[in-house]
Parts: sequence; structure tokens; C-alpha cells
Amino acid sequence: MILAEMCNTSTSYIGQIEIGNRFPSLELIEKIALALEIEPYLLFMEETDSKAPTELLQNKTGKIPLSVKKELINNLSTAIRKVVNQIS
Repeated sequence: MILAEMCNTSTSYIGQIEIGNRFPSLELIEKIALALEIEPYLLFMEETDSKAPTELLQNKTGKIPLSVKKELINNLSTAIRKVVNQIS
């Protein structure tokens, strides 16, 4: 089964995410991580020489463009701030 099917989305949408033209929702980030059997935070880790989580990420996802990582982090930060503000 391909990633798009596992996430209940189209292959073209996954492709657009991979090349940095689209940015997934938090829900889709969770689906992607679940499909890849990794923790969602691994999708945002920078590549380093000898970090085990990064190796796992690279084995499961290949390279994610830095622009996509930055946008995802921004989206997550905004969502977290909204939740914190609602709780406060």
C-alpha cells in the first residue's frame, strides 16, 4: 500500500507536499507519521550525522525539503499557541 492510500489522500497531494508546494494539516501529519510508524516529531528533525531518530526518519520518508519542515513547524507552533490560549 502506498503512503497516499494509507493517509486517505491522493498521490498528487503527497507529491505536492514532498516538493514543498503544499503543506499538510496537523491531522495529515499525524496520519503520515502513523502510516510510517514513526513519531510525528521525527518529521521535523534536521538531518545530522549520527542521530538514530534521524536515520529512522530518512529510512521511512526520504528527504523532506527544508522549506516544508519550516512551514510545518510554523503551523504546529501556531496550533499549539491556540490550544494553550484556549486552556489558559
